[in-house]
Amino acid sequence: MKLAVLGAGAVGRSVVELAGEYGHEVVALADSSSGVVEAGGLDADAVFERKDADGVVGEKDVAAVLDADYDCLVEATPTTLDDAQPGFGHAEAALARDRDVVLANKGPVAERYDDLQALVDESAGDLRFEATVAGAIPAIATIDGVGAGRVTAARGVLNGTANFILTRMAAEGLDYEHVLAEAQDLGVAEADPAFDVEGIDAALKCAIVANVLHGGGYTLDDVDVRGITDIPGSALELAAEDGRTVRLVGEVDEAGNARVAPRLLPENDTLAVTGTQNIVQLETTNAGRLNLSGRGAGGPETATAVLADVDRLAD
Repeated sequence: MKLAVLGAGAVGRSVVELAGEYGHEVVALADSSSGVVEAGGLDADAVFERKDADGVVGEKDVAAVLDADYDCLVEATPTTLDDAQPGFGHAEAALARDRDVVLANKGPVAERYDDLQALVDESAGDLRFEATVAGAIPAIATIDGVGAGRVTAARGVLNGTANFILTRMAAEGLDYEHVLAEAQDLGVAEADPAFDVEGIDAALKCAIVANVLHGGGYTLDDVDVRGITDIPGSALELAAEDGRTVRLVGEVDEAGNARVAPRLLPENDTLAVTGTQNIVQLETTNAGRLNLSGRGAGGPETATAVLADVDRLAD
């Protein structure tokens, strides 16, 4: 398939660099301020050399990329809340042209799922968003395979930054602020870590899963959210003495309630993954409990989920 990619951060860049391995061709790319269109396919090395040197990918703009001749739009711009713009508008423009859309941007699926589905219903294009929930972990594909009506509940550790911090606090007996600074030095946490440590990122993913399981109707406002910023190191020490630990767990229960909060777990519990690992746990009516774990973030990891979606659309 011919791809247009919006977003030249870690995920967008990795999609451009890996697309050829999957048999696809990137013909257009935009970052926040510039764009490039090449009908015969982009030279990824040349484009990113220019991006690194000059801060732009080309002489064109986002509108030119959206108007290019492509089969599928990959939307990998940063997640925004409320009206989910500009990501929602990008998806809307592509679907209006009967193009397929693959989202790595969580905003449109978490905040405007019903609006998106209405656009898909009116378009010859289709929509996929595997990369929005847990990076390389095929959570949405597994729900699709089992059947949303046969998944009674979903839960998991859905944010690697929060999990890294809790793991280090427990292992070393360090306080939150100390470990946060360490995570920022290592590049595991952003300079402004609020999205991760306050539970917002995990809550967006819960809203997306709830929409898939229940046919829409959820936004971030429908998720009860509590983060990890108030957890003292002493609480983790006490938990360890009792053979337990704390993880930030997101859950959509059988009644359709969605929540994110720290939970006390046995140290050997399946959900007690360590470091930046993620896990998604699905309760099903006929297959019992399914556990899917792996890397929930990262450029190449998330790009594999994006390109798997492109493959599904190509098929």
